[in-house]
Amino acid sequence: MADAHGTQHPALKHHFDNLGHQHESTTLGIWFFLTTEVMFFGPLFFAYTLYRNASIEAFTLASHHQNVTLGAINTVVLIVSSLTVALGVYFAQTNNRSGLVWSLISTIILGLVFLGIKAIEYRDHFQEHLFPGANFHLEGATALVEKKAEMFYFLYFCMTGLHAIHMVIGIGLFLYILRRAARGDFSSEYYGPVEVTGLYWHFVDIVWIFLFPLLYLIGRHGGA
Repeated sequence: MADAHGTQHPALKHHFDNLGHQHESTTLGIWFFLTTEVMFFGPLFFAYTLYRNASIEAFTLASHHQNVTLGAINTVVLIVSSLTVALGVYFAQTNNRSGLVWSLISTIILGLVFLGIKAIEYRDHFQEHLFPGANFHLEGATALVEKKAEMFYFLYFCMTGLHAIHMVIGIGLFLYILRRAARGDFSSEYYGPVEVTGLYWHFVDIVWIFLFPLLYLIGRHGGA
């Protein structure tokens, strides 16, 4: 896309005809990437379903050792962060640099809050000997139930750990986007990186929306 002087936008890559074509390609690319992410998390959800159906009593008992309050707070934190991301995209599209910068800062802070709360949960699990391994112990469980409950915590740490890694990556990406936003790289003409990173963040948030009830709320409905 050229301006009145016939020069191209500095963000336009040489292999694209214009910014519109570039934006469509990057958006399609992130959707393909997110599809691979679904396939990445999918086997873990499938394994969880199989083991839970085979060991519902053990999984329910193990779930009752989760801190629902902290899990719920983190859920709210991520939902709010999705809002700040959406606002960031809007501000980029409307040439509101200060709004974009503050939205990105808010998202980064909320992401760090989530990871901090998760670190507190992990610390508590280690102190209560709920990390899978030789020292694993689930209070009030028989040897057989304890062994099955250990699988719950194995899947718990795998799933939440991978989710946390994705959170760290997302925060890193937003720090990069924030640096560019502060120097005025984005506008109504060019906001693709903000939107693409936002889509990645929304995906990470959605994964947690599934993890929270699966890992924290088993058997808590109906007065169980």
